[in-house]
Amino acid sequence: MDEAEKAEDGSNPMSYDPVQTYIWVCLIFFGGGFIQGVSGFGSVLLSLPLLAIFLDIKTVIPLTALGGVSASYVLLYQLRQHLDWKKILPIFIGAVLGIPVGVYFLKRLDTGTIQLIIGAILTLYALYGLFFRSSKKGIDTRWAYVYGFLGGCLGAALSAGGPPVIIYASLQEWPKDQIKATIQGFFVTAGTAVVVSFAMAGVVTETVLGLYGLSFPLLMLGTFLGSRLYGFLKEAHYKTIMFILLGFLGIFSIYRS
Repeated sequence: MDEAEKAEDGSNPMSYDPVQTYIWVCLIFFGGGFIQGVSGFGSVLLSLPLLAIFLDIKTVIPLTALGGVSASYVLLYQLRQHLDWKKILPIFIGAVLGIPVGVYFLKRLDTGTIQLIIGAILTLYALYGLFFRSSKKGIDTRWAYVYGFLGGCLGAALSAGGPPVIIYASLQEWPKDQIKATIQGFFVTAGTAVVVSFAMAGVVTETVLGLYGLSFPLLMLGTFLGSRLYGFLKEAHYKTIMFILLGFLGIFSIYRS
């Protein structure tokens, strides 16, 4: 297959002008880092669909995984004094148990239907959180295994393991720093495992590493600026941003279905 044919079928990740591609990747990573810095999640929500416009999806998936886990490492370091591994361990254990179940469903069920259901649940939960705040004082921490299990299932089936963990954290009456630190702890452990598996599978190519290295400074700048803005947010405002982004995740899942 020559270069023209590659450009036509979309398999050539540089079918767009290379300079423009580099600029757009850097700007998108800056925006993803900023969102991640403010809320603790959401970089993939912005980065994946935008990068997929002009990059091959086999490049986009490992590239966004590298960017997301890098931002999480930075935020986890910033919030290290609020990190409680006892809160993260049951979530991670549940996720490990859920991964093979997710692989099973990935092979046997229509992913579009799963995405539609997940999108509807996320959207409804976001609306509930925004307009019908619960008076409950958190939920039992034993539910961490269940939400972690769901995260593992969705992560293996759809590369969308974050929402159940984010919902679990939002249901707790924790301070915003502890919520964000817990989410980052899960993303770092699960995200590192994903990146390692990508590397072992050979999908972290020179193109992926080149784009990642080029966009890394702006990713860090966006993460830093977002985390600075986060420092000025009140508890209620932070949860409002969480629910809004969850709503966008839900709408995005419905769209992808």
